[in-house]
Amino acid sequence: MPTLLCLGECMVELAQMEGGLYRRGFAGDTFNTAWYARRLLPDAWTVSYGTAVGTDPLSDEMLATMAADGIGTGDVRRLPDRTVGLYMISLDRGERSFVYWRDRSAARCLADDGDWLDSVAAAADAVYFSGITLAILPPEGRARLCRAVARARGRGAVTAFDTNLRPRLWEDADAMRQGLMDGASVADIVLPGFDDDGPLFGDADPAATVARYRSAGARCVCVKDGGRPVHLWSGGAIETLTPRPVPLVDTTAAGDSFAAAFVSHWLMGVAPRDCAAHAIALSGHVVGHRGALVAPPG
Repeated sequence: MPTLLCLGECMVELAQMEGGLYRRGFAGDTFNTAWYARRLLPDAWTVSYGTAVGTDPLSDEMLATMAADGIGTGDVRRLPDRTVGLYMISLDRGERSFVYWRDRSAARCLADDGDWLDSVAAAADAVYFSGITLAILPPEGRARLCRAVARARGRGAVTAFDTNLRPRLWEDADAMRQGLMDGASVADIVLPGFDDDGPLFGDADPAATVARYRSAGARCVCVKDGGRPVHLWSGGAIETLTPRPVPLVDTTAAGDSFAAAFVSHWLMGVAPRDCAAHAIALSGHVVGHRGALVAPPG
């Protein structure tokens, strides 16, 4: 049975609801992508989450929730001296802001054990990770994770990388630039956001973003830009797809659901342009609802 492995950090999420109340759940960018991918991929695929958690009751509850959602937890390390991180989302006219508590997060040790990392990546048919996955690691951990993904790619796994910038997680802008290019260098599919990547790298337009990640070795680059046209390159000329206007309620997991739809359809053998169309449709649906995890339409 083929396996999609998503590498990163799942956290306790406090999401703002009506009336100033907060709902507790479990979320995180690559976990959100795994959650959506499990609902999009056929049952012939396994979706597994690769991370590290503690041995405390909250970590137990997180793993039980993953399993109940159909996501494999066999690729999770348990660290007795750590726990899971927490973040709170606040909304202002649909746009998010975050406050984090993650100093004792076990996921920061995700790449400490290189043998474990190699073993879980080697068993996967596809590996997905993000800029946040890299940002929470120390520099040597980033390099270790990228080497493991590169070895999986060399064995034939499809590798996908969403640049997903969180500047506060990085040491400085130079570290961000280096980290994103290192991640892209081991990925078949790169999914940047022009609103973040453009200013960071000084890209004049999405075509420049495509060219930069293409030069890193990507087979496919799909540049998101909020509600503006998506720019897709998959070996030929750059194509553009224009999203239809949608009501904006909550942008949480917009990029995560986009990545899930794009990568899932790619793994099902769908043409790249149609992968992008499915990704646009799902992310447009998700931003019309509150919270990170929204049942896909249909």
